[in-house]
Amino acid sequence: MPAPSVLSMARSLRGYRLQEVGLRGDMYYKFSGFTQKLAGSWASAAYTPQGLKPVASSEAPPIIFATPTKFASETAPYDYAGKNKVPELQKFFQKSDGLPVHLKHGLPDQMLYRTTMALTLGGTIYCLIALYMASQPKNK
Repeated sequence: MPAPSVLSMARSLRGYRLQEVGLRGDMYYKFSGFTQKLAGSWASAAYTPQGLKPVASSEAPPIIFATPTKFASETAPYDYAGKNKVPELQKFFQKSDGLPVHLKHGLPDQMLYRTTMALTLGGTIYCLIALYMASQPKNK
């Protein structure tokens, strides 16, 4: 059986696409996000990409909150960040009083440091004990 010609395959494919679209005249295509290829479509779908539909009504939506709109020139500037404390903190942490930086805030820093060191030493000891117990053979 001879292989079908490219022209006959193209005709059958075009006929299939025309039947799929439902038109016999103009062809409309759109990009399919699923197959990542061009696919036949209706004219309305081809002119609204990715399924976006034109707005049905041109009237404004109802107001949800009844607060009046203020322009930027009408409002006073609001300082969201507050006062800049960076220069004061730089002076505080850079003064030479013999303390390391991580202990400069006093008792809360000392408690945090000591708790961290205790947990680190305790975890190290626990790991060494667990390794020792795992290295010993089991007695039956």
